[in-house]
Amino acid sequence: MNASASASVPTTAETLRSALGGLLDGIPPKQATAAVDRLIANYRGLTPTDAPILRDRSDVAAYAAYRMPATFEAVRSALDALAEAAPQWSPGSHVDVGGGTGAATWAVDATWDGPRDTAVLDWAEPALALGKELAAASGSQVLRTAEWRRAVIGSGLALPEADLVTVSYVLGELTPEARRAVVAEAARAGQAVVLIEPGTPEGYLRIREARDQLIEAGLKVAAPCPHDGTCPIEVGQDWCHFSARVSRSSLHRKVKGGSLPYEDEKFSYVAATRFPVEPAPSRITRRPQIRKGLVLLELCGPEDEGLTRVNVTKRHGDLYKAARDADWGQEWPPTTR
Repeated sequence: MNASASASVPTTAETLRSALGGLLDGIPPKQATAAVDRLIANYRGLTPTDAPILRDRSDVAAYAAYRMPATFEAVRSALDALAEAAPQWSPGSHVDVGGGTGAATWAVDATWDGPRDTAVLDWAEPALALGKELAAASGSQVLRTAEWRRAVIGSGLALPEADLVTVSYVLGELTPEARRAVVAEAARAGQAVVLIEPGTPEGYLRIREARDQLIEAGLKVAAPCPHDGTCPIEVGQDWCHFSARVSRSSLHRKVKGGSLPYEDEKFSYVAATRFPVEPAPSRITRRPQIRKGLVLLELCGPEDEGLTRVNVTKRHGDLYKAARDADWGQEWPPTTR
């Protein structure tokens, strides 16, 4: 994992928040808030389209201020799960499809060390321009030397081959035909593919459909699922999603309000690879419920077990201690890899 999280060096998340500081200077608050409201509707997948969502500098600034920290944390959580399933693997090249201002690229940089060829593709030139500015303010050579390239994200997309392809918060912006084309091209080009969508029932369905498509293309699921079989969740009854804690900066509160110093970003994801991985034996699918002397875990396990509930009590010894420290989205039981 990236060594930048030491106490003496700012973390990548802190560096990103610093780079975002002052972004809305000169933009009237009402204009920024209106842009955020419109972008949230698109982020939630309410208006599929085949046109760019980010239209101008004010749109891009509002998006970056409000969404980049949350997108960064969600993508980093998904990448952490991939890294756990493939502890000896590190991407030497990365293509971020529909990367906008580059949150996923920052997340990749926070997850793996080492030199890396990085390309961010998006159809909105204002987003690419701002993303390049933010990357230039980072301390990362990988970010500062990344390529920012305009591309139409949809049918006809052609990607360079890469160790890692990420597509985050993009599929919901696309028509069904374009969505299938983008997933197919990511599967063709990437040795590892990570797709992230909002943690809504609709976002989950897009991830579920894409998961099936990746498996059909010959990739193996690395996370969050413990297997490549049919998802055990009954559509319409529940949905698979996870949560990442996001620190709210003063800039964030200025754009969208809110008094708490944090928020929880809900997301759905799938990571799949063309190389061997060790998926989690089971995955915690809800926030653990801690009672006196008892922890209730909801799990997605091997294909023949599906969804289960496990009660971990004090008589389980060290496993009980681990359960009390366990978090939503982590593998279970804890392993040392």
